[in-house]
Amino acid sequence: MTAVDQDTHSARSGDHIDRPEPGTGVMWALRDSWVEATRHLRIVPRNLELLMFATIQPIMFVLLFVYVFGGAIEVPGFANYDQFLIPGVFAQSVVFGSAFTSIGIAEDMQKGYIDRLRSLPMSRAAVLIGRTVSDLVRNIITFAVMLIVAFLIGFRFEGSLLEALAATALLLFFSYSLSWVQALIGLGVKSVEAANSAGFIWMFPLTFVSSAFVSTEQLPSWLEPIARNNPFTVVTNACRALYNGLPVGSDLWVSLAWSVGITVAFAAISIRKFSSSTSA
Repeated sequence: MTAVDQDTHSARSGDHIDRPEPGTGVMWALRDSWVEATRHLRIVPRNLELLMFATIQPIMFVLLFVYVFGGAIEVPGFANYDQFLIPGVFAQSVVFGSAFTSIGIAEDMQKGYIDRLRSLPMSRAAVLIGRTVSDLVRNIITFAVMLIVAFLIGFRFEGSLLEALAATALLLFFSYSLSWVQALIGLGVKSVEAANSAGFIWMFPLTFVSSAFVSTEQLPSWLEPIARNNPFTVVTNACRALYNGLPVGSDLWVSLAWSVGITVAFAAISIRKFSSSTSA
């Protein structure tokens, strides 16, 4: 029996354990976060079914929306609906990809892995940072496959390559910020099933009451201001403009402000909740 197993066994039997204090400092936290991220990433090749289904879903969104709605919807300012639609599908897919964070954290807690980490002298923040970073890498892989499919059906970068890279980075940053929302959800539920439901249910109004698939001007008058001020709309509009070489205006900076604000706020809350729940 390893030291970690002994600690876990003793904790369950009610014995007192003198746990070592976690390390402090930025470099310590970064090192521990990298260890946690690589642990999660090493699991990906062993669970190819999960990666495959996570990739198939956004591909289906691209194909279904393009071929089912492509000829039926007209958007002012866009002669080709595909150029309007596909950035919205990109944004929706990477946001949906953030749900892996809540599911993964809930699964680790249910299996008792978090209890094992409690006995180690590691940064408490590293557990959540490592998880969110590994899910970001998985989201990047999914996005790359989705981008290839989009090019095959006719999507093109109408702007410069630099603008396209900026749009992609903005999308991934926004999805990373929502991973911290998902981290808080994963810490707050009691099961993987609950994390799956709670992690997805709020993303449907977020992504559909937006400019992802139609212009907000085409929505009912009472719904238009809600959709227009939706942070997902702002991010989608900024990325759509960059991909199509259009003026992006203030949407770029507002998108960055939303992403930074969500990341800082929910990372602080999630790390605090995790630390308090594992300090006993």
